[in-house]
Amino acid sequence: MYLKTLSTAGALAVLMTTASFAGGHGCSIEARVSIVGNEFPAIQSVGAGAQECSGAEVTTNLTADHQQINVAGMSGNPAEYTSAIIANSSIVALMNEDVIRPLDDLVAKYGEGLAPNQLVTINGQVMAVAFMANAQHLVYRSDVLEQVGLDVPATYEEMLEAAEAIRAAGIMENPVGGAYAAGWNLAQEFNNMFLGFGGQFFVEGSAEPTVNSEAGVKTLEMMKALSEYMNPDFLTHDSNATNAEYRAGNVALMNMWGSRAATLVEADGVPQEVVDGFAIAAPMTVGGGDIPASTLWWDGWTVAKNISDAEAEATFIAMMNGISPARMENEDIRTLAVWLIPGYEPTPAAVGVFAAAEMGTIPYPMLPYMGLMHTALGNELADFMQGNESAEQALADVEAAYTAAAREQGYLQ
Repeated sequence: MYLKTLSTAGALAVLMTTASFAGGHGCSIEARVSIVGNEFPAIQSVGAGAQECSGAEVTTNLTADHQQINVAGMSGNPAEYTSAIIANSSIVALMNEDVIRPLDDLVAKYGEGLAPNQLVTINGQVMAVAFMANAQHLVYRSDVLEQVGLDVPATYEEMLEAAEAIRAAGIMENPVGGAYAAGWNLAQEFNNMFLGFGGQFFVEGSAEPTVNSEAGVKTLEMMKALSEYMNPDFLTHDSNATNAEYRAGNVALMNMWGSRAATLVEADGVPQEVVDGFAIAAPMTVGGGDIPASTLWWDGWTVAKNISDAEAEATFIAMMNGISPARMENEDIRTLAVWLIPGYEPTPAAVGVFAAAEMGTIPYPMLPYMGLMHTALGNELADFMQGNESAEQALADVEAAYTAAAREQGYLQ
């Protein structure tokens, strides 16, 4: 079992951190760099910054399937990828498989000016460098809410009331959007809501699951209620599809990633009323709780273990160029995320993520067996959402699937 302690971005103090990089290293590299990571614009900009380095080839594979290929791609000797861009959920798998290297020596040589809170420290060693914070929060159409005479929802209960008012007024038939695609996305929406209801995934200090609980049932009931106001194909909608619904003018209320908000209405062909009505608010609470039904995240980059020291050095230098403070002078880049990069000043698109931090949003659980729980949730909840089984049965199926996997991995006896 891989046990660890971790400290880095994930609280308001991190979001407000500023520092200054030392200049003068330039970006000339002498060995290959190969990057795997997610595909959204903020990460694409980091990859593009790394590719500005000269002297050797820098390639990127930025895809929504990154979590399915990064471990395998870093397990060979030599590794196919020299760096994986990860978040506080996905670094666990890389640590468990021992495919990334400590960065302390490279930080000492090339990381001058990195703020302490950018250094992802696990068991006393720097294992990643964080460059942005993220959270899911409310995105809405201010003009549509004005039409029905309602304030911005602060709770999911108010979101349901607004959705009914919008439908009753004949403005939109399915005014709620959600990244409810069966699998990772559906599980993440459960995680958000479950924490908002005060749920606890595991027995304290144990890998024993506790999602089949009152909080778990309430979570599924709220998710089902919301889905009644979503596109009937909601179980196929990831963030990209949900954003497309919003851009098309079909959605007025949705829980969306801060990293997607800045570019949401910049696509070609977005109707002017959607552009003009676009607005961002804090994450919502649920069930009378005061903790947002969301999770706080950081994104960062790692360096592969199974590569030469020359490749590791080149990778570190290139990735530092991808998060250079000079990039914050570019408005198009600056507005893409809540950056943890020196020189970043919050933009209007960052208000949702900052609000999430200020409200005490819980960071995504950094436990070695949380990935197994996430997978079980993603595989087992669709039947309930389709009306094929009860909430209690769905959660029992989750715990059974998780328990089998946790026993196989040695987390449970």
